Amino acid sequence: RSKEDDQGVLPGRQQMKKKAIEKIPYLKLSSVICKKDVKYVGVTAVKVIGHEKHLFLEVYQNKKTSMETPLVRIVVTKKDFGTYFPKDESWSKQKIKTDGGCGRLIWTLPEESRDTWENQKKKNVLQSEDDMRRIKNFCKTRAWDEDRWWDYIMKKQDDITITARRKTEERKYERRQQALKERIRNTKPLPEKKILKTADDVYFRNKHYLYYKKRGSMVQIACSKCGGVTDARWKPGESYESQFMGRVEEPREGNIGRCKLCGASGIYKCQGKVKGSHERIIHLFLGQKYKEKGIVMRYLEISKKWILEIVVGENGDEMHGAYEELSGVEIARTYLAPGENTQTDFHKHSWYSGEDYWDDCNLYGNANITIHPAPILSETYQELQGTAYQYCALKEYAAAVRKTDPRMYLQRYMETPQIEMLTKMGLTDVVTELVNCRYGIVTDQDATRPDEFLGIRKERVKQLIRAKGNIHMLQIMKAEKRLQRIWTEEQIEKLAELELTGGQIEMATRYINLQKLLNHIAKYAGCQYGTLCGMSSEQLKQTARTYMDYLEMRLSLGYDLNNTVYQFPRDLKDAHDRMVAEANKDKADKRLKEAERRFPNIRSEYRKLRNEYLFEDDSYIIRPARSASEIVMEGRTLHHCVGGDNYLRKHNEGESYILMLRFKIAPEEPYITVEIESRRNRILQWYGNKDCKPDKKNMQKWLGNYTEQLRDKKKMQKQTA
Repeated sequence: RSKEDDQGVLPGRQQMKKKAIEKIPYLKLSSVICKKDVKYVGVTAVKVIGHEKHLFLEVYQNKKTSMETPLVRIVVTKKDFGTYFPKDESWSKQKIKTDGGCGRLIWTLPEESRDTWENQKKKNVLQSEDDMRRIKNFCKTRAWDEDRWWDYIMKKQDDITITARRKTEERKYERRQQALKERIRNTKPLPEKKILKTADDVYFRNKHYLYYKKRGSMVQIACSKCGGVTDARWKPGESYESQFMGRVEEPREGNIGRCKLCGASGIYKCQGKVKGSHERIIHLFLGQKYKEKGIVMRYLEISKKWILEIVVGENGDEMHGAYEELSGVEIARTYLAPGENTQTDFHKHSWYSGEDYWDDCNLYGNANITIHPAPILSETYQELQGTAYQYCALKEYAAAVRKTDPRMYLQRYMETPQIEMLTKMGLTDVVTELVNCRYGIVTDQDATRPDEFLGIRKERVKQLIRAKGNIHMLQIMKAEKRLQRIWTEEQIEKLAELELTGGQIEMATRYINLQKLLNHIAKYAGCQYGTLCGMSSEQLKQTARTYMDYLEMRLSLGYDLNNTVYQFPRDLKDAHDRMVAEANKDKADKRLKEAERRFPNIRSEYRKLRNEYLFEDDSYIIRPARSASEIVMEGRTLHHCVGGDNYLRKHNEGESYILMLRFKIAPEEPYITVEIESRRNRILQWYGNKDCKPDKKNMQKWLGNYTEQLRDKKKMQKQTA
């Protein structure tokens, strides 16, 4: 008998005394029942074991040869039950039916599960009326049909299971509530006044508004700082008395003015453009010491509201006054301590009781509380002193990125202490990758030197620091070491600007000198490297991608790339289009079948990706490719290179995904093809027919909104998990 058989499946329940039960002799069948349809006979008894009553039910085959040993012995107590099979001498927690109300009885054969209720009642009977009486008195439950005597026991077993689980859940909930109260008790009070003042001074910059309404040469001005309303002249009048009236400069929307009553500077805002009030909301993190070595990161929402009071006067709406409201609320707390699980508590409101309270779990669905990167209050760094995080370099990292999620940073710091070294060296982009759990850039996680940790040459570290840990440059440096090449700093910078992958560089440099490769890409693009011009940089990247696609297609079609005519065509776009056409024309059907065979994950992962990337509105629908063959056909239809092995491989391996953007009224008609990076949901490129970008301004904006929604959805899923 295994250890699992000797243990109850429901935690916290008192185990049955199985060895004592096994020593009790079988009840035995007194006589065979002569009815023809009866196959199984149940015998019952109530016995006291260890001062506790036990209901015994033994089921025998209705045969003279099977009267001594039962098929099964079922034992039920007030709080537990067990099933013993004499044939195997084994215990289990099987209930009297295999799968609840619709299954077969555990002593019957599998084919008897198809029996009707009437057949079950005929085949399974009790030895006497006393047996039924014992079952009813012990179980104290009801059955839909009294002749189905096993239902009494089944319901008793269900009640025991439900009760035990409920008690287990109650104990778990109680432990959680005690832990929550303990955390609240050890959390310092929030310095609300200081936080609000800091927010107003640093983040709202003491912004005030001067609301104005002109009437001819007169203007009425309400100050949100002092709340006063003044009437003044903004241009000279013709009367003698007008020269003695107060004068102000002409108010204009967005200009800076000064209140005549309190002297505060404010931004002019036309009364007609204000609908009662307007506000600005910011989020801040405040870290405080928790217990001896831990820290609690408190996520705060601060809002500043400017309210203009308007009353109805003789001349229509008139300004009665203005004022400002500065308020804040704590949204969440994350407790971090060495050796303990990270716990986030959330501030909630009960609409039933009207009270606020703290809970250790988030909300659900659209109401899910989301924690975004935000600035960190300076008091946090003083609180870190004396904790396990005092040397984490969070201050340096926050100064470099401005907005961050310190909870994620501190968690990664405890897992990867090298983050402190990388941050202080200025490798900000590398640290950001690690903070976001993208550890693919790490070569040796136990290394103490940055070059060994990242897998680059030692002499490249200074260059990487100058680039602030640029990830594209890092990937080039990793490729340099992996390929055992030695490139110049200038070449590395140019390759990083092109954002080529190590695989693309390896493929191209087998046939082409690296410097020639860089020169020809610049020549085809008509741009220079390192100009810091966004348009030139994008043109270089696009040209590099097109050229790499061209080379890969040449290779896939069996051309010899040692031939310089093939290496450097005069017109790259024309040569690229010809390769696309040739690749699409040559053995088209064979290509589709081969693509399906080589890249099966595209089809098998479609439904999963569809749940993540599908989106539609009134005009467009975008979704992932259904299969490798669909990607190939997309390239043929739109006359671009998306059907090449490079894109298929990246989609198949999850490096990037191919998305189909269509008009909603024609969802199966190709319009635009999008390549999106899987890790950061960043669009790498998108093209329509013949590498053109239809409706470029509108589609670029639409795709930008789409990627923002993807990122928000992904963050929400992580926090929910």
